[in-house]
Amino acid sequence: MIDLYTASTPNGWKASIALEELALPYTVHRVDLKAGEQKQPPFLAINPNGRIPAIVDRDQDDLAVFESGAVLMYLAEKAGALLSTEVAARSRAIQWLMFQMGGLGPMMGQANVFHRYAPERIPYATQRYQREARRLLEVLDGQLGRSEYLAGEYSIADIANWCWASTYEWSGITIDGLPHLARWLEVVGQRPAVQRGREIPGKLAPTQAEAETIGRSLLV
Repeated sequence: MIDLYTASTPNGWKASIALEELALPYTVHRVDLKAGEQKQPPFLAINPNGRIPAIVDRDQDDLAVFESGAVLMYLAEKAGALLSTEVAARSRAIQWLMFQMGGLGPMMGQANVFHRYAPERIPYATQRYQREARRLLEVLDGQLGRSEYLAGEYSIADIANWCWASTYEWSGITIDGLPHLARWLEVVGQRPAVQRGREIPGKLAPTQAEAETIGRSLLV
């Protein structure tokens, strides 16, 4: 049994979508970000970095796994799906996973902060992160013009990137002129497990006031 500690964010969706896709049994625990539960000792014992999502695998002597990319890899390897064991295919999936972890997520996250939550408007910062996020979406579009999914077959790379790319409007970005990305966003978004997984932390979603507080906290 997996204990999932999460909240309604793109990173939070990754874990619950993967769990739904892999049909692994799990229990959901809400982490109240507004109350700062992610910074309290009980959660820090699971993730010293104080971020969601994190999991605890009760079948593996309560092994804790944090960092959303590491969680995705752990779950895929545990279930034997969504991450190929063939060397080249596995490498491709991990490369696109790292693309999201090191690029798309951070850039869209910063675009969100300056577009939505900054106490003062800083056009240079807002536009800088929006431009870079748009550029990364263009990279995805190029890859998806060559392949149905990012690494050839549907994998954790698609889950990770979809969870962020699907929120482009929240970052103040358009996907005009990116037809391959638009196709992929729709195809992945129609998967029943993706819909269920995105709803899981959504059922625990913060209020608008909480969401604004969470967003502002990213400035600290």
